[in-house]
Amino acid sequence: MSTTQSERLRALLEPLVVKAGLELEEIVLSAAGKRRQLLVVVDAEDGVRLDGMAELSRNLSQALDASDAMGETEYVLEVTSPGTDRPLTEPRHFRRNTGRLVKLQLKERGELIARIIAVDGTGLDLEVPGVKGRKPKPARADFAEIARARVEIEFNRKADGADADDEADDDTAAVADDEGDEGDDETVEELDESAESTEEA
Repeated sequence: MSTTQSERLRALLEPLVVKAGLELEEIVLSAAGKRRQLLVVVDAEDGVRLDGMAELSRNLSQALDASDAMGETEYVLEVTSPGTDRPLTEPRHFRRNTGRLVKLQLKERGELIARIIAVDGTGLDLEVPGVKGRKPKPARADFAEIARARVEIEFNRKADGADADDEADDDTAAVADDEGDEGDDETVEELDESAESTEEA
């Protein structure tokens, strides 16, 4: 995607994302068979709700249809929140994952797997899990020394106070297929730990 097209799409879509109370993290345009895929990644401090994603997807689709930003070629619009495999690169990414286990690649100290306890202006307060009956240990990592970071999946740990019916998880996605049908056909599915809303636009 050219810089000009990327800037046009961001200028068109970001105000709608902000109006929905979300932040626009990324826009990616790629080939998807005979059509193109427009991936819009959004996030929020308190997580992203499924119903909000579906409504945002409809609003973005309508805005795109009313503009010439995507040209005449058919495309698939996918609105999603960041998945757990997405790199953590900004302080807000770490803040939103407070309480989760993360794998950090530190410039001088190598790999560190620890739980985020708190995030401040310069870095992370961490807790390194104990092994073989040992107690967890506190640790610290400054943003400046973090080369790479990702969330570590924990299959046996339940999120504190999480309500799967009220909030979509990190893999929440809303998809709109732009073929000129004005968004009449909409289905909602729940797949394992993720929820997906599809809309024919």
